[in-house]
Amino acid sequence: MAVFTEVSREEAAALLRKLQLGELTDMAGCAGGIENTNYFVSTELDGQRHDHVLTLFERLTAEQLPFYLHLMKHLAGKGIPVPDPAADAKGEILHRLCGKPAAVVNRLRGKHELAPGPDHCAQVGAMLARMHLAGVDYPRQQPNLRGLAWWNETVPVVLPHLGAEQASLLRSELAYQNHVAASAAYEGLPRGPVHADLFRDNVMFDAGQLTGFFDFYFAGCDTFAFDLAVCLNDWCIDLATGVADPERTRAMVQAYESVRPLTAAERQLMPAMRRAGALRFWISRLWDWYLPREASMLKPHDPTHFERVLRARLAEL
Repeated sequence: MAVFTEVSREEAAALLRKLQLGELTDMAGCAGGIENTNYFVSTELDGQRHDHVLTLFERLTAEQLPFYLHLMKHLAGKGIPVPDPAADAKGEILHRLCGKPAAVVNRLRGKHELAPGPDHCAQVGAMLARMHLAGVDYPRQQPNLRGLAWWNETVPVVLPHLGAEQASLLRSELAYQNHVAASAAYEGLPRGPVHADLFRDNVMFDAGQLTGFFDFYFAGCDTFAFDLAVCLNDWCIDLATGVADPERTRAMVQAYESVRPLTAAERQLMPAMRRAGALRFWISRLWDWYLPREASMLKPHDPTHFERVLRARLAEL
């Protein structure tokens, strides 16, 4: 398990009682996270079992966290199936445990769909559009912290680790994305709170039906087209090659547009946004691979995957 902070049953039980979630019955560490410490905890309240996720934030600060937690609270209140942070008697949803900022949310039922078909992609597309509409009136503001400004800062740091061909591709794509971001068409794109990391392992399905989106800790305010592009680059490609699957792509986009039709500018810039989504994750994986932060993860993701995805997007032009 990565970035792990040991929490005793007594410490967890005390927090759960404070949140009026019942008495702790089961507790197990979750090995899936690479940024935070997560425990699956179960409680008994009024004779019923309730399942939750207890998260200790290892890198995000108490100043940064309200944007993410209140966004989830806002979306849950609008009927979007996302984890709903539990509040204490004073209404606070950000807590402290073992000297770390902490939160407790309801555990979504189901499991990941790691080999999605068109129907799964359609469900994700429709729910993504619903989420975008539900977030339009969210009052808090925070930029996408892994957006263009971060790319411009990080690329010079990773370039010395790359061969000439990779470095050339990275420089040219970053220059292109800066050009796009300076355009009037980009400036006019609809935007608001976005997930920005909605990969297959951040969505749950139960019996083929979507039961929720989770892990909002890369969320920020950005264009809705970028958020959709990130999804298309993961849900609707052949993972081995990065090549887009036309049927799954069509299913996701059509389902998204059945809820929130894309503007003409969004359609025009979608190829650029898909390139941007590939670039974002190529840069972050290069950064994690060559400049790992102590104890941040056991094994960084292979950066060459998103290099392939970017090359596949360029080959479609």
